[in-house]
Amino acid sequence: MKIGIAVLGAGRWGVNLIRNFLEHPNSEVLAIVDQNPDSLAAVKKLFNLNENVILAGDWAQVQELPGLEAVAIATPASTHYTLTAAALNSGYHVLVEKPLALNSDEALELCQLAEKQQRQLFVDHTYLFHPGVDRGQAIIQQHQLGNLRYGYAQRTHLEPVRHDVDALWDLAVHDIAIFNTWLAQTPIQVRAMGSVFQKATPPSPPPRGEFRRQTPPSQGGQLPPPPPGHPEESEGNPPLAPPKGGSQKEIQNPVSPTIFPQNSLEGLADLVWVTLTYPDGFQAFIHLCWLNPDKQRRLTVVGSLGTLIFDEMSPETPLILHRGNSDAGGEENSLGRVRAGEQTIIKNREILTLEPVEPLRQVCDRFLHCVQTNTPCPTSSGSQSVQLIRILSALSQSLELDGQPLTISP
Repeated sequence: MKIGIAVLGAGRWGVNLIRNFLEHPNSEVLAIVDQNPDSLAAVKKLFNLNENVILAGDWAQVQELPGLEAVAIATPASTHYTLTAAALNSGYHVLVEKPLALNSDEALELCQLAEKQQRQLFVDHTYLFHPGVDRGQAIIQQHQLGNLRYGYAQRTHLEPVRHDVDALWDLAVHDIAIFNTWLAQTPIQVRAMGSVFQKATPPSPPPRGEFRRQTPPSQGGQLPPPPPGHPEESEGNPPLAPPKGGSQKEIQNPVSPTIFPQNSLEGLADLVWVTLTYPDGFQAFIHLCWLNPDKQRRLTVVGSLGTLIFDEMSPETPLILHRGNSDAGGEENSLGRVRAGEQTIIKNREILTLEPVEPLRQVCDRFLHCVQTNTPCPTSSGSQSVQLIRILSALSQSLELDGQPLTISP
């Protein structure tokens, strides 16, 4: 039996969720909600939707729709708490874009609400379903890199600039999730330094480092209109096409969505440098920026016997393993370090083949399985997302303290 789904948001990411759920044999898109009528018209034309699919500008119009079992939320980050809480309170399973919420208390509250309602809360950390991340995890767990030394990542692009979160909250969660997965650890200390290049002066802004929360409606109700011209989803999301081969292409809604409300905060960092320190001493350095014309999506882990590079901007070579050792044959001393005076060299460069699957399709398939079985997904459960939000919150605090390192308790 097919699972009835409503998709909230028909922007860049929402439109691809719609595509995947329309094409999946175990789901039926019953409704699409977007306050922009032009976006709804564009989606209807794009997918040649029949009259059975309800196109609504108000979540309350579909909140009690017969046959509805699940809600997919693809809206700005500042609305995630409100909409997720409303959907769970209405008894629906929820797939929500990252981040789950804008602080760990709200995220934990949503997890507890999902447990109380006995519904699945699934957070779309799409990169964790990327075949390159899966293959990289296996390589590291098989110790093919030797003793891990450090890692670094670059996630930059030229716009869109968010109005409800800074570059840290918009972009960093992807690389943090990948590092955590590859290392099978979470950071015990974090540090963030940033710069603000663009200024915004909203009415009565909250203190820096805090985010306003909208009160979730008890029985739905129309959300107030958003600021004009706001782009909905982030360029921080991964590409949708398979790494090699495959026919799926990312679909762009031709209408610029202005759907759900957002808070425009003063002093949101456009450039952020992040340092993560893990329990075994491994450090990861992340460069985040949304004002950089050099678009980068690259993550590297360096070890004593090799280096692994995940670069999704290189579709022909998304995952590369450089195998290398010391001139003396790669032997290490008892401390796990190459002996002094010996130069590490690259022996070979291996381009790793990846299964040609679309990560978002994997996300949708796993979510539907979780709904059918009413069991959580260890990779993208709400509880997993809470840990990521704790890390982001600590990084935000470090950012406010001009880069002071902060310890995260287990």
